[in-house]
Amino acid sequence: MRQLFSRRWPLFLLIMAMAIGLSSGNVYGQAMQEPAPEGSAPVTPSDPYENWNRKVFRFNETIDQWFLKPVAQTYRTFTPNVIDRGITNFFNNLQEVRNFANSLLQLKGESAVVAAGRFTYNTVFGLAGFFDVATSFDLPERPEDFGQTLGYWGAGSGPYLMLPLLGPSSPRHFGGLATDLFVLPSLWDNVESPENYYARAVQIVDTRADLIPAEGFISGDSYIFVRNAFLQRREFLINDGRPVEDPFASGDEEDLMLEDF
Repeated sequence: MRQLFSRRWPLFLLIMAMAIGLSSGNVYGQAMQEPAPEGSAPVTPSDPYENWNRKVFRFNETIDQWFLKPVAQTYRTFTPNVIDRGITNFFNNLQEVRNFANSLLQLKGESAVVAAGRFTYNTVFGLAGFFDVATSFDLPERPEDFGQTLGYWGAGSGPYLMLPLLGPSSPRHFGGLATDLFVLPSLWDNVESPENYYARAVQIVDTRADLIPAEGFISGDSYIFVRNAFLQRREFLINDGRPVEDPFASGDEEDLMLEDF
């Protein structure tokens, strides 16, 4: 890990960063915006640690319900929609550096050009990313992370894991997350303390607030819903949305998919 970790990521900020996983993990199961895209197949999850995973899931839900969600609800109440959308766009624009780096690692030249173009357009014409003008120029986001890079080069997902605070994951996903945070280039490297604390806190609350309207989409066993949605979305991303045969079809009904994993 970099010196950056020891210098800029003390325990307090690390906990906040992990809370991003909580807000964008457990709640993603509730953040259904649309049915699974055509070509995404149901999954039969490898979940040998289900008993432990369920306990961690309940722990994460408790923290969310008692701390993160009330803060996010207050933020949503007092923040105008245009400001809320702009803050989301700003943080999404920072992720284009990650998208660009992982596109190169996956030999996806077109995706790398799109990521570079999005960052340029949104930074220059979108007021540092506050407005997503790149989408208007027919440059929609192509999310790429190091977990997808590992999958591209043949690394298996491994068993499903529910991590404390970080939420749904797998060995491949967690390894990719750590690499994106501490190894690959990031614009966060240029943010000094204490500004990085404030920015991370705003990012966490904004992420959680954006998921509140879709909470009603969760159905059935919430643990199964989140697990299947997470795994299905990850496979869809790794396959770049290409239709694949479904050798792992399951009978679970909660195989809807999330938009932002």
